[in-house]
Amino acid sequence: MAKALYSLPPELPILPLRDTVLFPGAVIPLTVGRDSSLALLDSLQGEEKVLGVVAQLDPRIEDPVGTDLHAVGTVGKVHKMVRTPNGNVVVFLEGLRRMRVAEVIGLKPFLRASVEDLPDTENEPGPELTALYRNTQELFREVVSRSPQLSDDLQGAANNMESPSQLADFVAGTLPSLNTLLRQELLETPSVRKRLEILIRELTKEKEVLELRAKIHEQVQEQVNQSQREFLLREQMKAIQKELGDGDDTQAEVAELREKVESSGMSAEAKKECERELKRLTRMTPASAEYMVSRTYLEWMTSLPWAKSSGTEDINIAKAQGILDEDHYDLEKVKQRILDYLAVKKLQPSMKGPILCFLGPPGVGKTSLGKSIARALGRKFVRISLGGMHDEAEIRGHRRTYIGALPGQIIQGIRRAETNDPVCMLDEVDKLGRDFRGDPSAALMEVLDPEQNATFRDHYLDVPFDLSKVLFIATANWMDPIPEPLRDRMEILELPGYTEEEKIHIAKRFLIPRQCSENGLKAEEQIEFTDDGLREIIHGYTREAGVRSLEREIATLVRKQARRIANGKTDKLVITPEVVRETLGVPKVRAEREVEERVARPGVSVGLVWTPAGGDIVFIEASSMRGGKQFTMTGHLGEVMQESMRAALSWVRANAATYGIDPDFFRKQDLHIHVPSGAIPKDGPSAGVAMVTALVSLLSGHAIRPRVAMTGEISLSGVVLPVGGIKEKVLGAKRAGIREVILPADNEPNVKEDLPESLLGDLKVHFVHNVDEALRIALGNIEAWRKPMGRPVREERPLASPIH
Repeated sequence: MAKALYSLPPELPILPLRDTVLFPGAVIPLTVGRDSSLALLDSLQGEEKVLGVVAQLDPRIEDPVGTDLHAVGTVGKVHKMVRTPNGNVVVFLEGLRRMRVAEVIGLKPFLRASVEDLPDTENEPGPELTALYRNTQELFREVVSRSPQLSDDLQGAANNMESPSQLADFVAGTLPSLNTLLRQELLETPSVRKRLEILIRELTKEKEVLELRAKIHEQVQEQVNQSQREFLLREQMKAIQKELGDGDDTQAEVAELREKVESSGMSAEAKKECERELKRLTRMTPASAEYMVSRTYLEWMTSLPWAKSSGTEDINIAKAQGILDEDHYDLEKVKQRILDYLAVKKLQPSMKGPILCFLGPPGVGKTSLGKSIARALGRKFVRISLGGMHDEAEIRGHRRTYIGALPGQIIQGIRRAETNDPVCMLDEVDKLGRDFRGDPSAALMEVLDPEQNATFRDHYLDVPFDLSKVLFIATANWMDPIPEPLRDRMEILELPGYTEEEKIHIAKRFLIPRQCSENGLKAEEQIEFTDDGLREIIHGYTREAGVRSLEREIATLVRKQARRIANGKTDKLVITPEVVRETLGVPKVRAEREVEERVARPGVSVGLVWTPAGGDIVFIEASSMRGGKQFTMTGHLGEVMQESMRAALSWVRANAATYGIDPDFFRKQDLHIHVPSGAIPKDGPSAGVAMVTALVSLLSGHAIRPRVAMTGEISLSGVVLPVGGIKEKVLGAKRAGIREVILPADNEPNVKEDLPESLLGDLKVHFVHNVDEALRIALGNIEAWRKPMGRPVREERPLASPIH
């Protein structure tokens, strides 16, 4: 052959190749585009255009040097060169023999190297080599016969190979499953026996892969044939029924439902259940009641978004923050929690959705915040009202055995959203009921548990549905009615009431533009609200933690201006305090004057309370009459509050002489403590300080300083204990016109964390450790009429400085 007759010169130009290995005896086309390689081809002269072909170690290197090439390559002969329009050259190379690069002797304009011959070894005829040769031929023929990538002509070419070395090089250059590194290893192996052993191993692997591929193809083909057979039978059945004039509409419905089942993307278990129902449906007549039950069930199953998501893969945190800020003022803690969720979702797309619970008084924006979150996430929004819900089936659905059964509200909400990852708001979760029909809060535990809701099973569907992608947001005004297990599954985010300045900002930014738009007015052009006018509305006509009443009063003023314009008065209306009083009438709230009037006489104190509608003040009224040892408590009081009153009376009796009170007062007169608004239930220990102060004020004859309110639980030893709801209580006091509040010293961290000085304004906050300190603040200068304590309750501590 040519490679056996060709004598190797001492030096050769070197053509580097990317991901290509040329074997002796093989002819391959190559596209050459490097400047150095084009220069090499241009330098070849004469008939014997011979060069060295060596593969690169790293195909990414654009301008390789000697160290970037393998040590072994092939002597190649150029048979033909064709230039393409883009300047490249297609060259056809034939491999002649193996060679080793001894030393690179030139880099420019192309690589040149001294080379040496690399002859075959272990090529002597013998039984072992003959066996390897025949096994390689047999395996290669089997691979060619099974592989769709290899031509059958290769079998004849392999059979015509005269020597084991030629066969090894032919198979190595032809087998497509060999990678570049393995081809280079075969090229660098001079031993013919070792080359055949490597090829037998690789051919065996390829044969097994091809056999497995053929087996899989055969199984798939059997399934396809079965599906085709069923299809043909159904078509024949349709043709028969058409000839008989029976069942056309029914079969069309079944076919349509079957197509929806196939395209819905439902789980395997759900699909299996639907197939079972479809088989039942084909055996029923449309007139039967069971037919409509099955058909309705299949319509529900196929209409659910089993695999349909919102498709918001690209999470833009800055855009989401802009949307939240645009729709709501303040509420920074809630916004930061949502942005944290988005950040984690961006880093871990498969994370489960959190279960959030917005806790706060009415009108602070809990429901509207849920809509803004859905808009920021780019998801659909679904609201489910839980208020007054008593039946567990409202959550889990009714079983199909009942007439008119339907899925629960959760599945119905998912269907309305048309995606499997909406923002689902469970509104008023604290107002769930329970009776003989079940406990809906117990059914919600599975829905709101991220570890369980991935396999939520509605009673109607009776197959698992994945709720783990849904972002559940619950809302509540009060935490106490929520069962502890359900509360444990939710992350509580408190939304306290708004301050006066925050209400003014919200009114200008949201409420006024919305009401003007709804009533056909142009804000700032036809009506203008001044800050003083808004303050007059807030103080004189609303007393709330949220802004609902404020928006109603603003709407009244806007409608009055709309009426003026309709009557021909086109001048702009400026809302000042005078205009507010003229339009809205007599102020509905007289907070500051009411406090001063009520505490003007001894025996009346002002307490701070927390309610589901936010913080507020409450009056504690004490009265005495002739009698003895009779203690009456009224005002719809709970047991804890009654016990707190008894503790207050015991402390006053034990320390009566200290405050100039007759120690035997309880023998000579009856006492009555009343908390007004008797129709409203009241409970809790936080009014203990206010009760002691009212009793001391009554029995000593000294009135409490005006506009001073207090909260704190007391012990029999006179220690003032910490209470909850501090932020709401302080904001409620400020709304009521209180100027000073008395709080337990242990609640000082709550004030510093939740109530910055800008929020407190001119409100003074006193922190006290014991009852005596509270009395000194509430009753003013008591040193003039109090007596030294003969038996001090505890060491008196200096009064903490008020916070401004």
